[in-house]
Amino acid sequence: MTTLLRPDNPEQVREAIAWAAAESVPLELVGGGSKRALGRPVQTEYRLDLSALAGVSLYEPEELVMSVGPGTRLAEIETLLAERRQQLGFEPADLGPALGLPAGTGTIGGVFACNLSGPRRFKAGAARDHLLGFKAVSGRGEAFKSGGRVVKNVTGYDLCKLLTGSYGTLAALTELTFKVVPAPEKSRTILIFGLDDAKAVQFMSEAAASPHDATGIAHLPRVAARRSDLTMVSRAGANVTAIRLEGPAASVQARAQALSLHFARKAAVEDMRSLSSANLWREIRNLRFVSAAADRVLWRLSVPPAQAAEVTGRIAAAGIAGAEWFFDWAGGLIWLWFPGEPRGDDVRAAVAPCGGHAMLLRAPDAVRASVAVFQPQPPALAALAERVKDSFDPRRILNPGRMTAGL
Repeated sequence: MTTLLRPDNPEQVREAIAWAAAESVPLELVGGGSKRALGRPVQTEYRLDLSALAGVSLYEPEELVMSVGPGTRLAEIETLLAERRQQLGFEPADLGPALGLPAGTGTIGGVFACNLSGPRRFKAGAARDHLLGFKAVSGRGEAFKSGGRVVKNVTGYDLCKLLTGSYGTLAALTELTFKVVPAPEKSRTILIFGLDDAKAVQFMSEAAASPHDATGIAHLPRVAARRSDLTMVSRAGANVTAIRLEGPAASVQARAQALSLHFARKAAVEDMRSLSSANLWREIRNLRFVSAAADRVLWRLSVPPAQAAEVTGRIAAAGIAGAEWFFDWAGGLIWLWFPGEPRGDDVRAAVAPCGGHAMLLRAPDAVRASVAVFQPQPPALAALAERVKDSFDPRRILNPGRMTAGL
């Protein structure tokens, strides 16, 4: 039976971790709990629940900065920002439904702990690039902070980038300060139909290299397209390559016309307007296509965009029955899902020739406990990760084994 520790303030977090360090008691860190299924499963007697550390402590719309507790719901933050026509530039996903949980349960602490970034990542950067500062408690039971409220405030090592994506294995976050950005006035999406993976990668590369400032570029093969909100277009169910344009209305209209003319010479093209465009990219961001196949294992592949089609070609050649996928980040991100076993050797063999990374995002607990969920690190990098862990959490009490067995 798990004992729940639920501190009400940062000092109580420090006291709880200091006690655990002194007694060598492992702790599982959770906020809303929506991302417990990411990484290897953590089995501890005590769970440190940070959900009470919630709420907005600073919001300066004119300065485009916000400070919140890690237990603050992502949905609440997005609602508050929308009232001032602002948004999170890195477009974080709500992975709850894709992981078999209700929508709207994710917290901002989990977003930064897992470095979750949506379709705008290739243009605006990852979550770690938007974190300005934080306060936290290390595995030693020591409170510390890094950064502040402005961009140019870091001397020495940038701890914001180190802790973002550490999955709660280095410290417990108690406050986060991050950048926000103005929401675009208009959004339109150019849809290109009938491209296979190789041709789609070529078109996506052209769009990314063009002067038209696309903020979302994705390719949905036929099966994913059928599950998306594309029923209003004339070729619903066909392979769809989507290019999003955002900004002032006149600029978006001019860029959309230019891109449509460019690609209409080579393929069938349609133009999707603001509301439908926003709905489509919400589905892409939140993996709606994958949520409909909850019994499948789910992989997240990071690859060089120009080689995305080669990767999916190797996956198809491996004979993985029922494999489906779609591309985001102009081909730099591949979401892959299929029934049965994870087939980790085949998946990682497909990304290895291009130096890519493969993370098992969804699978039963027993499977995630027995396979390498994250891409195995080269020995030198693994040794460096151990030294970092020693610096922050020498007793190995924070989310033990979440990222690597034995850590």
